[in-house]
Amino acid sequence: MRESTLERLRTEAGRNLRLAWPIIGAQLLFMSMGTVDTIFAGQLSGQALAAVAVGTNVFFLGFVTLMGLFMALAALLAQQRGAGRGPRALGQQICGAVGLAAGCGVLWGVGTWLTIDPLLAMLQLSSVVSAGAAEYLRVVALATVPLCLCFALRNGAEGLGHTRVALLAGVVGLAINAGGDYLLMYGRWGLPQLGAVGAAWASVLASIGMLLCYIAAYRWHPALRLLAVGAQLPVYWRRGIQPLLKLGLPVAAILTAEAWLFQVGALMMARFGDVAVAAHQIAINFAAMSFMVPLSIGMATTVRVGNAAGRGDPRAAALAGRVGIALGVSWALMAATLMALAPTVIVSAYTRDLAVTPLAVGLLTYAALFQLFDCIQATSNGALRGLHDTRGPMVITVLAYWAIGMPVAVGLAFYADVGPVGIWWGFIVGLAVAAAGLSFRFVRRTGGRVA
Repeated sequence: MRESTLERLRTEAGRNLRLAWPIIGAQLLFMSMGTVDTIFAGQLSGQALAAVAVGTNVFFLGFVTLMGLFMALAALLAQQRGAGRGPRALGQQICGAVGLAAGCGVLWGVGTWLTIDPLLAMLQLSSVVSAGAAEYLRVVALATVPLCLCFALRNGAEGLGHTRVALLAGVVGLAINAGGDYLLMYGRWGLPQLGAVGAAWASVLASIGMLLCYIAAYRWHPALRLLAVGAQLPVYWRRGIQPLLKLGLPVAAILTAEAWLFQVGALMMARFGDVAVAAHQIAINFAAMSFMVPLSIGMATTVRVGNAAGRGDPRAAALAGRVGIALGVSWALMAATLMALAPTVIVSAYTRDLAVTPLAVGLLTYAALFQLFDCIQATSNGALRGLHDTRGPMVITVLAYWAIGMPVAVGLAFYADVGPVGIWWGFIVGLAVAAAGLSFRFVRRTGGRVA
């Protein structure tokens, strides 16, 4: 029996990783687009870099919320597929997601336009940076509809196990984004030199390029073509929107709560000066890149748990979720070991500034501990999504981050005189509480033995 259990664990881990590795690649490619924008903007001027950074951070808040909303589509489709629904019925659910995506994209774009001036006024930026960020946001708002459609079509493919489609779209998107930055920001090949706003146009073009990749995949990929999304869209564009919103809005709230935690933490770090901000940016950027792996494993775990739950196999669902969480922990231990043993090497890839390096090295040590809890909460959330359990996890994460983590960060950083490290302790405590609550909830929901 023991050998049989080990074999099942090994088989499940292999299936999870086969789903996860293309998602990992796609997530890293998405992250790289922002990095490329930053690099190109930094070569222009400090003001261009600031304008792109501000515009990107403002736009990111809507991005992460809607990305979370449509992650629920993968969970819906995974269970429906496990329950034996046919391709055309699954395609009708994707049609409903596409209809919802188009509407969300319009609202996101209009909302971005309407809030640009009041938001930037609150930040009290210099006139040059504020004008550049405003122009950036007015242009990048044109990407909202294509991006939302990409969210729907990507999660539709991933929910059915076709994860390489997103990887291909990510490659195309990064290539267009980098090429657009070079041509439009610098004015190459006779094109006008647009500066910071050139990065916005590059992002718009990249989003359209990725959308065309997804449309092509649904047209020519053998399995996705059977869904008949294009043919059924005029009739079923409202199909399944209510269950998607019911499942997806809590997921959107979870990701938004986490994104705001780190955004507010970065703003608080500014109270400690430029060196603290630079050191924090290095540590959080490296941790964010590492986080793409457990986030992707969590997305694959959603599919594996959802398939098992849909076919009425609770033992397989429990096994899939626990294996996914274990894979996340395994990655966390490797990443944490690297951060703990070679922080100076990591920081040297970002900066040679002797004032920034010591603090950045110290923060990476805390990032090693942060990594473990972040991986557990990400994979546990993914496993719970597979069970269509999102409201409870929303309550757990919002309370963990904002009722516990943020007060700890503020108290240690500003009242206990711990300094910048206090903010990171707030992150760690909030993530630890979320990780404990979510993993316990999954174990309690699945219960029993998995052997």
